[in-house]
Amino acid sequence: MTARRVGLTGNEAVALAWKQIRPHVVAAYPITPATQIVERFSAYVAEGEVDTEFVPVESEHSALSACVGAAAAGARVVTATASQGLALMHEILYVASGLRLPIVLNVANRALSAPINIHGDHSDTMGARDAGWVQMYARSVQDAYDRTLLAVWVAERARLPVMVCLDGFTLTHSLEPVEVYPDEAVRAFLGEGPLDGYTLVGGEPITVGPLALPDSYMEFRRALAAAMERVPEILAEGVREFRTHFGRDLPSVVEARGTEDAEVALVVLGSYADSVEQAALRARVRGQRAGFVRVVTFRPFPAAELRRALGAAREVVVLDRADTLSGLGGPLGVEVRAALYELENRPRVTDVIFGLGGRELRDQELDALLRDGPRGGVVYLGVEEPHVLEPA
Repeated sequence: MTARRVGLTGNEAVALAWKQIRPHVVAAYPITPATQIVERFSAYVAEGEVDTEFVPVESEHSALSACVGAAAAGARVVTATASQGLALMHEILYVASGLRLPIVLNVANRALSAPINIHGDHSDTMGARDAGWVQMYARSVQDAYDRTLLAVWVAERARLPVMVCLDGFTLTHSLEPVEVYPDEAVRAFLGEGPLDGYTLVGGEPITVGPLALPDSYMEFRRALAAAMERVPEILAEGVREFRTHFGRDLPSVVEARGTEDAEVALVVLGSYADSVEQAALRARVRGQRAGFVRVVTFRPFPAAELRRALGAAREVVVLDRADTLSGLGGPLGVEVRAALYELENRPRVTDVIFGLGGRELRDQELDALLRDGPRGGVVYLGVEEPHVLEPA
């Protein structure tokens, strides 16, 4: 298998992955910064390069609704959105997971309004973290391309919907070199479509989306939780198959460097992983034993892997691009604390909320975090104390 090395933006790489996936149906509504995914893919359809039923709908709610119908009929389905578009899909996110439909959704991470902001943070997908979708966060354009292919493999075997998240503008609009695999290698990896034939079309008659009263609803939800519990095993198998077909190693749930002897470890999601890993290496040059951990798969949450990676550290600094507004910090920090709570000698956790609305995280700020020493609690990086509006 010989890959081609080409320059692609994140959006172009996702659109190309869709073309190679050959979905039966794409239903989508454009929204910045995900617009170019759908724009590029619709050009592939118009030019006859892929035989996909492309459905231009009137809203993101309609887009995911159409995807649900197509997936229930046995189609291979992908779509894309961002920010307020994902928020508008929120009702249907739960329908897709509750019906166990293998839909793949690329989310170009973008801040939620108000105030209006079109730049990247993780508030959109973190708002959907408990909707029953697998969530993977890309580190690079290559990673976004690879994980879009992997997501289809995982979704169809787990019978769960999967989000592949790529940071808005940082990845969606940045041009990077990407190793693109031959179409035939992608076809061999993915096969032809959903595997078990449990669909509305063909086979024995089935009911999709029945009324579940108190005597049965909890059984459905427990079955959904059990399906999520199987995802790490399916992901690990998918990563092995990916290596066999494409010769590339992908971390499945957690990526760690230098944590074996680390006194302090930095934990991050998404495209700032490169900057954070370099900060840990600079700290080691200064004589500080620092480690780096990237959470690759946020749902299901990799608690056991994080305990293994962070158990030796005295201090853990979690870098969060979203806030729960609960007073407890960001969602990644809250869950890292919960995961480490079972450790007898658990490290102190400092939750650093940064980069909201696309604000840049600078190397000097990362170096200062490590040099000055973590302090525990929640830190809003580089923000002055706010003026609080008091009731009249």
